[in-house]
Amino acid sequence: MAESVITAEQLPQSALELEPHRKALMGHCYRMLASATDADDAVQETMVRAWRARESFDGRSSLRTWLHRIATNVCLDQLAERKGRARPMEEGPACSIDDELTMRERTHWLEPIPDARVVPHDANPAEALMLRQQIRLAFVAALQHLPPKQRAALLLAEVLGWSVAEIADTLEGTVASINSALQRARATLASRNVREPEPLSAPQTKLLERFVDLFHRYDVDGLASLLREDATFSMPPYSLWLQGPAPVRGWLAGRGSGCRGSKLVPVDVCGTPGFAQFRAAPGGGYAAWGLVALELRDDRIAGWNTFLDVQTLFPLFGLPLTLP
Repeated sequence: MAESVITAEQLPQSALELEPHRKALMGHCYRMLASATDADDAVQETMVRAWRARESFDGRSSLRTWLHRIATNVCLDQLAERKGRARPMEEGPACSIDDELTMRERTHWLEPIPDARVVPHDANPAEALMLRQQIRLAFVAALQHLPPKQRAALLLAEVLGWSVAEIADTLEGTVASINSALQRARATLASRNVREPEPLSAPQTKLLERFVDLFHRYDVDGLASLLREDATFSMPPYSLWLQGPAPVRGWLAGRGSGCRGSKLVPVDVCGTPGFAQFRAAPGGGYAAWGLVALELRDDRIAGWNTFLDVQTLFPLFGLPLTLP
């Protein structure tokens, strides 16, 4: 659907009137930066720059396009100062359950985002599904393998539907250079073998219910039986990651056995089913332990990701750090 062009006189006269665009901008910045906290900062900077530059708005594009152009440049400025974020599985071969636990700074790792920060509450089912697909862990991780300007060009073309001429104008390139960048970006993404997800099926819903039941009973054999043979298991900010049911079972039964007695609370994270995990506290009640994001394929779990930076992530998801 074509966007309506507005005149400078129709530009919002209050900064609050830019707020309806915040979730769309948040999704764009998250895909660029792979971090909910960095995306939040980028959106705030976008709003500030837009408000300060409102007098220079020339009315040649829609307000949405103008804001995304500003947001793209804010993200490129951030990316000029640091490397892209990664997942443990991209750092090296699978580990064993006896390997030493090493940590990297939280800013090194891809960081999850709540669906609610990206998907409007009044989005229709088709739009909501599309928006969730665009923040999947695997998709956002694959984007980080693109140079920043290639990443921006691909997102502006594939997600926002911009023309090559519009992208060239935003990125200060030529039409030929943008076409070349898009060709390389699409080839890189294809080589990452990112699968197109489908809506949650009835068997997958039952799979999630079984996962919760088994986890609450801490049945490690049952939990391992839910995994694909090539399933991955990771716990950022630790570098360690495991692959396959047997190593995961060994971890849960051994070094991970402190999770016995945990409580899971459902959350929507990165377009996938997820849970806030609270471990039983010595003095009673439960303490925040991790944010679990599951990646499903067919009727099995393909990825079990537990993000342990609860001090940053739980407030972002509106979650408490303790439960009675």
